[in-house]
Amino acid sequence: MLNKSHITESTGIGLRRTRPQTLQPGLASQNARLYTTPTTPPKPPNGLKHNRLIIGMTGATGAIYGIRALQFLRTLGVETHLIMSKWAHATIKYETPWTPESIANLATARNYSIRDLSAPMSSGSWKSDGMLIAPCSVKTLAAIRAGYADVCIKERRPLVLGVRETPLSTIHLENILALARLGVVIFPAVPAFYMKPRGLDDVVYQSVGRMMDYFGIESDGFMPGEGRWEGFQK
Repeated sequence: MLNKSHITESTGIGLRRTRPQTLQPGLASQNARLYTTPTTPPKPPNGLKHNRLIIGMTGATGAIYGIRALQFLRTLGVETHLIMSKWAHATIKYETPWTPESIANLATARNYSIRDLSAPMSSGSWKSDGMLIAPCSVKTLAAIRAGYADVCIKERRPLVLGVRETPLSTIHLENILALARLGVVIFPAVPAFYMKPRGLDDVVYQSVGRMMDYFGIESDGFMPGEGRWEGFQK
């Protein structure tokens, strides 16, 4: 099982969890280092046949969720294809110490313009293990209900939406219900306080780890502390 010490030692990209003293702008340390090549041989996680995921990032707040997902998948050698909107670029620059270009380099395969309709994932004949959109704005949620990202839906592949909005209006809830009925996983990034988080990164890691469940990717060693509920412990 991949554990947190393995992630830290083999990548050196700032996945180490630290106890924050004060909240600073951005969710990651200013000296956090992104990397461009995995230091461990790629391997299919838990028997996934194609070992290929699509990651989408929108302009909603919470860019760190997509970033942590890309970092984690890279440590496993998972083939990732990244799509970032224009406003995702803006949010990354505003909320984190990183640049959109450095985040694009986390994709192990390549990244695509949101306007590139010739991208391989535009066709159902291009196989993947599904798509994660994190963070997912409610505008994107509405667009998916109207037909965006319909390849994963029509091909019956996992589509997980890390929705970032509160409160939710009737329009939002109707869109969520319609997509849930189609099999789309609606995953609001809700903190799990039973794990006694030591800081914001613990909350992010736990949510990203749970998102990985829907792609059959083992993430217990990635999640902090009691990342999964095991009942009240004495």
